[in-house]
Amino acid sequence: MSDDDVQPADTRRLPTLDKTPATADEAARSGPDDAPAGSDGDDRTGRFWSARRVPAAVVALLLLAAAGLLLYDVAAVRANRPAMAWRRRLAHELATRPLDTPWVLGAAALAVVLGIWLIVLALTPGLRQVLPMRRTAPGVRAGLDRSAAALVLRDRAMEVAGVQSVRMKVGRRKAKARAVSHFRELDEVRADLDVSLGEGLRQLGLAHPLRLTVRVRRPKKG
Repeated sequence: MSDDDVQPADTRRLPTLDKTPATADEAARSGPDDAPAGSDGDDRTGRFWSARRVPAAVVALLLLAAAGLLLYDVAAVRANRPAMAWRRRLAHELATRPLDTPWVLGAAALAVVLGIWLIVLALTPGLRQVLPMRRTAPGVRAGLDRSAAALVLRDRAMEVAGVQSVRMKVGRRKAKARAVSHFRELDEVRADLDVSLGEGLRQLGLAHPLRLTVRVRRPKKG
């Protein structure tokens, strides 16, 4: 008996997913065109949320510095020491300066812009470069980078006869292909590209199908 034949007592086989229908009725209802498991929630699959580490760290550091400085000044005043010059100057300006001066209006506009920016960061998911994919298992999410999707589609387009070069751009809702054909009729090349790229988009397994736009032209002379 070799060492390979000996298995530890606590070693267990991992469960496998059996995709074979359990009954004849399930086999009759299922077909090759059926959607994969988890496709019922595809329309509700949203984008991945960004961690926003840099904006969160900057805001946290600024708030920490401001709160620490203010707390130190308040403690100094409680200890019968004079307040810092900046706080006396700020209190004097707020008490005497009119609200319609350019400095006050500019500071208010800056505060509004920063507040709107923080609200947008808090309410939007970000990660625009990642396309969500269909859920094939509960509790598992997958995403595909837009540049990787464009590279896969470009390779498929280059396999079409008559295509000399292709520029592929994949967005959040559209996929655009600009091909150069040096032989064959342009309509035939465009039709083949529609079929090939449409199949490629389907095989990417994206949660939200992308609209495909194909343009074919002849190479420039000279």
